[in-house]
Amino acid sequence: MNEYTYLRVEDVMSTNLHVIEGLATTLEAINMMREHGVNSLAVMRRDEDDEAGILLLRDIAVKVVAQNRSTERVNVYEVMTKPAFTLPPRMMVRNAVMLMVEYNVGRALVVDNDRNPIGIVTLRDLVLGEDPED
Repeated sequence: MNEYTYLRVEDVMSTNLHVIEGLATTLEAINMMREHGVNSLAVMRRDEDDEAGILLLRDIAVKVVAQNRSTERVNVYEVMTKPAFTLPPRMMVRNAVMLMVEYNVGRALVVDNDRNPIGIVTLRDLVLGEDPED
């Protein structure tokens, strides 16, 4: 009997999640991204009824820099995506890829049962983590 174990989101996600507050400036976000060598930051929920957000480098480029707005005056909450696209850690990689492609999303927060971010995953992580022979 073949006991194939399906690859799950939790198998390929990064748990090296960097978090910023919504009230931080986009300059602070840029500095954090630079310091950690990442292109996105999770924006935590304010309380249990709130949803997590995500800030992409692209958000800052399009909504702040390209519009000649001051990174010292624009707050993260003004340009982030909220609610963030989220995936459960136990979802099969193939299903996660189909879902992200359907919604044209390049990265997603991975959340636990209480909707708290526990990691981040990109399409690259999912596709390169998947074994093409299966």
